[in-house]
Amino acid sequence: MLSTYYYYYESLVGKLLLVSDGANLNGIGLPHGKMKRQHELSWVNDIQPFKKPIAQLEAYFRGERKSFDLAVSLSGTSFQTSVWKALKKIPYGKTWSYREVAGYIGRPRASRAVGSANGLNPIPIIIPCHRVIGSNGSLAGFGGGVRLKKSLLDLEARNS
Repeated sequence: MLSTYYYYYESLVGKLLLVSDGANLNGIGLPHGKMKRQHELSWVNDIQPFKKPIAQLEAYFRGERKSFDLAVSLSGTSFQTSVWKALKKIPYGKTWSYREVAGYIGRPRASRAVGSANGLNPIPIIIPCHRVIGSNGSLAGFGGGVRLKKSLLDLEARNS
């Protein structure tokens, strides 16, 4: 049985719960959202699997990294994973609407389903669900709260 590792990383935006299977990043829990923010008792607390993700996150928060080069493991439906892969195509400092993401994956009428998949993104920031906005330009929802979403978009706008 594979172990699950965790580490609480104190980031520029608050404490993030990082989760890994030892080889892949499996999750990031955000500080002020509905995402999981506590580890399970069976998980192993170890910084080792997170040295590369932390280094890349720190560079991102300094405005020095525009994309991430990390092994991730995504667990979701085929529709959800297609949405999450599409999110990685949104350029740093740019935003797409839910409708644009739906069109990108070839499901132009699936804006609401894209919104649901976006909200279930297990690895926010790395998979930039914060770059998705409403068709009217509103920030709409975000697992870490609209305030955090705005902070991330502002950080990227300053460093684009």
